[in-house]
Amino acid sequence: MALWRAYQRALAAHPWKVQVLTAGSLMGLGDIISQQLVERRGLQEHQTGRTLTMVSMGCGFVGPVVGGWYRVLDRLIPGTTKVDALKKMLLDQGAFAPCFLGCFLPLVGALNGMSAQDNWAKLKRDYPDALITNYYLWPAVQLANFYLVPLHYRDHLRVPLADLSAPLEGFGSHKPFSIPPEFQVWWRICRDSTWLWDTEA
Repeated sequence: MALWRAYQRALAAHPWKVQVLTAGSLMGLGDIISQQLVERRGLQEHQTGRTLTMVSMGCGFVGPVVGGWYRVLDRLIPGTTKVDALKKMLLDQGAFAPCFLGCFLPLVGALNGMSAQDNWAKLKRDYPDALITNYYLWPAVQLANFYLVPLHYRDHLRVPLADLSAPLEGFGSHKPFSIPPEFQVWWRICRDSTWLWDTEA
């Protein structure tokens, strides 16, 4: 509990820095869980570079972008009622989600070493399905997030849920695990992103 209280004090004093570092830490932790518990690589075979890439992605892109968006959204719609939460969710899913995906997918391609032409083709192929798949989960999650969770803690819900794609991709490829059709586009995106999941490829 002392550690949690220290974290809360740091978050209150330096919300932006702590949120960015938290996003990177959670994404790195998600990769460690994926490698150790799902892929069962063991410490000798752990791909440290992959974990550091995930931490960098969280600190350099996901944390700042999502955290910054939540601040803007709270200024645009400052209330905390159910109606305010609904308005935030509609704006989040109607405006932010399409833009975030439109940036995230090319970034994955660029870090994967894809040419601009291949990256554009992949974006055109995957973007519509990724956006539709987004709407299966995130409207309900974000409605709860905006209504129940204080601003400084909203990343703490979104980042781990988004990061679940890595362990589930591991289950899908290493164990007899049936992936629902509506989520298969995410697994394909993760599978194709070899810079994230297989540095030896």
